[in-house]
Amino acid sequence: MSIWTRITEALQALAKGESLSAVFDRLRTPPERSVAFTIAVIALGAKMAKADGLVTRDEVTAFRDVFQIAAEDEAGAARVFDLARRDVAGYEEYARRIKGMFGPGTPTLCDLLEGLFHIAVADGEYHPAEDAFLQNVAEIFGLPKSEFAALRARFVPEAEPDPYTVLGVSPDTPMDEIRSAWRRMVRESHPDRMIARGVPEEAVKLAERRMVDINRAWEAIQAESVG
Repeated sequence: MSIWTRITEALQALAKGESLSAVFDRLRTPPERSVAFTIAVIALGAKMAKADGLVTRDEVTAFRDVFQIAAEDEAGAARVFDLARRDVAGYEEYARRIKGMFGPGTPTLCDLLEGLFHIAVADGEYHPAEDAFLQNVAEIFGLPKSEFAALRARFVPEAEPDPYTVLGVSPDTPMDEIRSAWRRMVRESHPDRMIARGVPEEAVKLAERRMVDINRAWEAIQAESVG
């Protein structure tokens, strides 16, 4: 059974009136946590895409890009989009339930926000309403402001490219601590680590982009230190 069949079944249960908590209770353990992760991105992504007044083809394409949807799964993915669009639940409720399911402080919540950032900037713009939406979700998730700032620095086109912010450090942080932060982020960004904490294999492209951004930031800081 493909992940999209399992996701569609879960969303259909919601559409038929089953409570969000009951559906998520069934998705707390592997391998269903990957279903929960994808539903979370679909549900929050659908709400966010409407935050700037419209859902663009670029945003839909961005979701497909993140999740590497195979040709044979496109019909199932389309059903998921349709169910998510018709869902009337508020995004705050989804965010609170998602935090409760994965647990406060888990790196998976940052993974989720990263997927949402990818969708938000897919059309080449970062709308103030999207920024407010993502900040609110980050607050509900309990993510530190430094983690939100690091994601924003990586994704938002007009954001000041700051390698220190990307690594969650400051220019006056000792180099050995910056190196430790870089190494920790590299470990946490390994696809095997991400899959183990619930990110579906279909979304490993998130890890690829993150690795590039982290290594570029470290290289920029190294170059600055010897310049």
